Amino acid sequence: MRDTAAILAGLDAETLIAGLEGPDEGGFGSLPDRPAPWWSFTKTVLAAAALALVRDGRLNLDSLHGRPFSLRQLLQHTAGLPDYGGLEDYKAALAHHDEPWPMEEMLARADAATLLFLPGRGWSYSNIGYLLVGRILEEATGENLADALRHLVFDPLDLESVCLAQVPADLDDTSWGNARRYHPGWVYHGLLVGSPREAARLLHRLLLRDFLPHDLRRAMLDLHVVGEPIPGRPFRQPGYGLGVMGDSGRPQGPIVGHTGQGPGSTCAIYHAGSGSRVRTVAVFRPADGPDAQGTLENLTFELLERD
Repeated sequence: MRDTAAILAGLDAETLIAGLEGPDEGGFGSLPDRPAPWWSFTKTVLAAAALALVRDGRLNLDSLHGRPFSLRQLLQHTAGLPDYGGLEDYKAALAHHDEPWPMEEMLARADAATLLFLPGRGWSYSNIGYLLVGRILEEATGENLADALRHLVFDPLDLESVCLAQVPADLDDTSWGNARRYHPGWVYHGLLVGSPREAARLLHRLLLRDFLPHDLRRAMLDLHVVGEPIPGRPFRQPGYGLGVMGDSGRPQGPIVGHTGQGPGSTCAIYHAGSGSRVRTVAVFRPADGPDAQGTLENLTFELLERD
């Protein structure tokens, strides 16, 4: 297995990377540590915020609250909700640089009122589910989503620079700019922007500090097996917890985190280990092709499992 120096030496200049080790957060990273879109790693932050409200007795993981599915099922993609990402109209709208559809229009186009299966009886990845998580956070706190995430997650974890992108100009100063004029409103659950080091710190601190009590941390990391290994991707036993993807079939122990991809870039942020031998690695690259997720995941897993 290659050591860290050899792995880093083989990276191109456009790849952004940050690694943290142990409770003191020593590690390595790209310089400068520039911001980039977090794409679906935003789901991990939404889940952390929801679990913080559960911790504080303001939400319940398993109550229905007038809905046919629970918060736990929304967070784990077992609610039966469909998704909009595969809609041909959605793909065409992105290609034409259209403005995002109003939320109710998107829900109608995706037929969100029709569940794919009874809640708890299947698994299907759903961005709509996490849109609803965001709405639950706003309802429970009385704040907009950006403020709720700041107060529930970023301030307690000492992260100052992460922000919620809301208009195309919010992506102009990210690492690779926004030449396509992509509108972050197309990410209906919200699109966070931050540096790789901030992404690594968030996951590292979320899992190492006492942010969540033991039972909620265990619930977050309890991976629901979602299928067979995917060619080109490193997951031997793919699973999904509460806002985290993971692999419980690794020889050195589980790896958890999240991959994200959107127009122009891909990211992979993952954590492994226990005790003093804990590591978190975040990798971002300006690529969005069909192999980009597997490429970054394989690189991230190699850095996590090195000797």
